[in-house]
This record gives sequence, structure tokens and C-alpha cells, in this order.
Amino acid sequence: MKLVVTGAAGFIGSNIIKGLNARGISNIIAVDDLRDGDKFRNLADLHIADYVDHAVFYDRFSKGDYGQVEAVFHEGACSDTMETDGRYMMDNNYGVSCQLWAACQAQQTRLLYASSAATYGGSSHFVESPAFEKPLNVYGYSKLLFDQRMRTEMGTDFSRNKGQVVGFRYFNVYGPHEQHKGRMASVAFHQFHQFKQDGHVKLFGDYGGYAAGQQERDFVFIDDVVAVNLWFFDHPAQNGLFNLGTGRAQPFNDVALAVVNAARSTGGQKALSLAEAVQQQLIQYIAFPDALRGKYQCFTQADLNGLRGSGCDHAFADVQTGVASYMAWLAQTS
Repeated sequence: MKLVVTGAAGFIGSNIIKGLNARGISNIIAVDDLRDGDKFRNLADLHIADYVDHAVFYDRFSKGDYGQVEAVFHEGACSDTMETDGRYMMDNNYGVSCQLWAACQAQQTRLLYASSAATYGGSSHFVESPAFEKPLNVYGYSKLLFDQRMRTEMGTDFSRNKGQVVGFRYFNVYGPHEQHKGRMASVAFHQFHQFKQDGHVKLFGDYGGYAAGQQERDFVFIDDVVAVNLWFFDHPAQNGLFNLGTGRAQPFNDVALAVVNAARSTGGQKALSLAEAVQQQLIQYIAFPDALRGKYQCFTQADLNGLRGSGCDHAFADVQTGVASYMAWLAQTS
């Protein structure tokens, strides 16, 4: 069995390869752009059969140059929500995905691809339905347009296909191997390094009707993202577009407190409450940046009715559990 993972040196792609390796699967073609050479670190301890640059892979795959491929995990994309070059974003996220989908259909190769909760944008409901899709930036739109194309081509449940097609709307994913993402790395990653350097972490102050640090997101641990991808890989009859979050919104304060308490635990100190951490200035608040006004999701929470309806009953980690695990990993590798 031969598999392809695009975005293989990236955050989610490298963790999917790790999950496949844990099953003894290594006949994997890894596809990425390594102009950022440090991303090799995400692949260095993994087992793959081949590496192909993204600039040549898609055309060659369309020609059938790689033989029979069972499935493609398509994680490759520009994920920078602050990117304003719309032509680049649409070519990279929409055009390439359309080409890949067409090739997968022609070769009856299964396609499991990354969508995004950014497709919901300014919505207050997070259900896989056009009624709730209101992207706030071109990144979210590029992801939404491909989802819409899939609905047009295969129906709302993706059932008119020639091989499994599944899209995952990732919410706020955090965990190992995201260090290359820079400003787009998770808040947990940045806060770990901020606390290590400065002895405190900073959060946005009040905005959008939310008190300081109380804006809420659906934070999902990378191990859970991999588990759900592999569940659908194991169930090839399941098709469609699914939210991939915990179904539980938690405030940024929860993340910050988990980071602080993980660091304190390492030093043999007792855990603090939020009020105690703020009082001791271990958690501090800054004014909400003007550049994000009108472009920021203050609340996200995955509706999991679709996911559960597919039969996937995976139990997701909460922030306290997932962040503690991640902090332990960062402490060992930083």
C-alpha cells in the first residue's frame, strides 16, 4: 500500500506520518516545499519511502507517474491567515487542491484533505452548512471555495465520488512540530517560550464583548487530529465534510494558566488559580491590536453532530490535559 502526505514537513502532515509509522506504514511519498530548510527536522525521525518537491509532484501525480496510490492526506497549504496576496493564496490552496482532487478521482485514489474552521469566520454557529460560512480573510475563502467545489462535484455528502473524499475543518490545533510556523504557531507554543524568557505570558485584553483573556476557541490537540484522520482512513466508506475540534470552547485564559502551571510543576511549585496567576502578574493583558479588529474570531466551537453521525466516537483531550502533554514535550526538546 502506497500513501502520499502533502505538507509532509509541516505541523499536521508530519504528525500524520508519525501516526502512520506507529502502525508500521512507511511506504509514504512525502511532498513539501523545503525552501525553509529547518523544516527537515519534522521529517528527520520519520520513515518515508520518498520525498518529492511540491513544485513537481502535482503534475507528475496527475500523469500517474507514482503508480497506484491508495490515499492522499492533503495537508499542504498556505495557512497564514494574515497573508494578503490573494492570487498566491488561491493558486496554492484552491487551484492545487482542485488539480489533486481531479487526479485522485481519475485514479480512484482516496483523498483526505485539510479544510479549516476559518471558513466560518464571523459566524456564531459552526455547522458544516453554507448558512454559517462567512470567512473573514482570503485564507478562509480559499478553503471555503474548495469545499464548495467538492459539494458541487459530489453533492453535499460527497457521495458522488470515485473513491473516498473527506474534508476536515480543523479548529485551533496545537502540539509538537509546529515550531516552523512562526506567528501562526499556536498560542500554547508562543506562551511556553514567552514564559521561559520573560517569566510571564501575555493575552489580549477585552474585545468583542469578552473580558480580558476570555475570548474562546475550540483548541484541539494534534494527537486527536491524527486519530480522527486515521479513523476515516480505516473507514473508507465514510465521505463528507466534518468539523475536527473538541466540541468544547475554552478561553485563552485556560491555555495560559495551563502553560504557567506546567512550568511551575516542572519547578516543583504548586498550581495556581487564574486569579492568583494574574495577581502575581504571571498572566498579563495587552490592548487588542488594531490590525486584527474585524478579522478576529472571538468564539469558535465545533459542532460535532456530523462527526459523531459518521460513527467516529473519538474522545478529545481538554486544554488542561493536552497543553500539559505539549509543555512536557517542549521542555524536553527546547
